[in-house]
Amino acid sequence: MKRLNEYLIVLIFILTAILAITVGFKAYQQYDEDRRLAREQEEMELAQVFARNREAQARVQEMEMEIQQLADDKDELQRFIARIQNEEIDYDAMPERGTVSDNRTVSDNSTVSGNGTVSGNGTVSDNSTIPGNTTVSENHTVSDNVTVTGNAAVSGNDTVSDNSSEDEEDYMTLAERRLIQSSLEETWKVGREDRQRIAESKMDFSEMRIACLGDSITAAANLEQEENYRQYAYPERLKELLGAKEVYNLGIGGSSIGRYWADAYVDRYRDIPEDADIIIVMGGTNDGFCVSDKEFGNLDERAERTFCGDLDELMSGLREHYPDADIFFATPLPNVLHDYLMSERDYLLPQQNFAEVILTLAKEYDYNVIDLYNSNILDSHDAGIIANYIPDGVHGNREGYQIIAEHFAAELIRYYEGTD
Repeated sequence: MKRLNEYLIVLIFILTAILAITVGFKAYQQYDEDRRLAREQEEMELAQVFARNREAQARVQEMEMEIQQLADDKDELQRFIARIQNEEIDYDAMPERGTVSDNRTVSDNSTVSGNGTVSGNGTVSDNSTIPGNTTVSENHTVSDNVTVTGNAAVSGNDTVSDNSSEDEEDYMTLAERRLIQSSLEETWKVGREDRQRIAESKMDFSEMRIACLGDSITAAANLEQEENYRQYAYPERLKELLGAKEVYNLGIGGSSIGRYWADAYVDRYRDIPEDADIIIVMGGTNDGFCVSDKEFGNLDERAERTFCGDLDELMSGLREHYPDADIFFATPLPNVLHDYLMSERDYLLPQQNFAEVILTLAKEYDYNVIDLYNSNILDSHDAGIIANYIPDGVHGNREGYQIIAEHFAAELIRYYEGTD
C-alpha cells in the first residue's frame, strides 16, 4: 500500500508538471503571438509614416521649384512668403505695402504681416504676431506677449515690453533678433565679423580632422549640376578656411536625425572616422518636414523612433564611441518651406520645437552648440536671403554655403581660442 501511494504521488507530480508545462507553453504561444501582432502593427504604422513622409518630401521638392521661379521678383516673393505665414489674409486685395495707420489699434490676437507698416501712434498688443518685413514706427507700443517674426523692425520712440523684451544677455532668440534687423542685414553683419575673426586667428588646425554629419545642406545640394560641386560644400570650404588636415563630408541628402525617415543619423553616426578630432552634427531640417507630435516624442520618455529619443541616443552614442572628440551640434537654419508645408499639413510642428530640443539635450550632454536657428542668418523668410544665398528656400548657392562655412570656422576659432 505504501508503494502504491508513492506511485500515486509520483504520478500526480508528473501530471502536475505536464499541466504546468502545457499552461506555460500556451502562455508563451500567446505572448509570442501578441508580440508578433504588435511587431506587425508597428511595421504597418512605420510603413504608413514612411509613405506619408515620402509624399511630403516630394511636395517639398515642388515647393523648392516654386520658390526658385519667384526668386527674380523680390516684392512678389515677399508677398508669397507673407501669404504662407498668414493665409487667412487676402494679400492680393491689399496695397503692395499695406499700412495700418491713423491712430488705429491692432490688438487681441491680431496679425500684421507681409511688408506692412504700423504707423501713427498705433498700439500692437495682446498676443499679436508681426511677421514679414513689417516696420513698427513712431510712437508705438508693442506689449503683452507679442511675437514679432520675419524681418520686422521696431524704431522711433517705441516701447517693447512684457514677454517681447530684448534679452539683455548675449543670447537672443530669433524673434528678438528679427526685431532689430532683417536676416539679410544680420547675415552681412555676422559675415563681416566671421571673416575678421578668421583673418585674425592664430589657432592652428593643421593637425585636426573634422567630421561633418548632415543632410543635403552638408552635401551641397542645389549645386549638383556644377562640375566637382562638392568643392563648394561647407565642409570643403571649412577645411580651406581653417587649414585643417582633413574634413570628412558625411552629408546625405534627405536624411533625418530620427528613424522615421531615410538614412537616420542615429543609424549612421558610426560612419564617422575614429580619428576625428572635431565632430559637427547639423540636422533637423528634414525632421521638420516629417514629424508629427507622435514621432516628435518627449524628453521624459525619449522613446525610439521619436525625434527626442533618437537624438538622445545619437548624443549618447557619440560620447561613448568618440570620447576624445570635441562635438558640436548645429540647430537648423529657419526656412520658409517648413512653414509652407506646415500650412498644408496640420500634423507638422513648428521648426522652433526641434531647435529647442537640440539646445536642451546638448546642454544636458555638455556639447557645444552653433545655434543657426536663433542667429537670424540665412533665414529664407527674408526674400533678400532667397535672392542672394538660398535660391530654393532651403539649400545654398556657392555664396550661401560659403557663409555657413565661415560661420562654423569662426565659431570653432572662438571656442578654441576661448574668445567671445
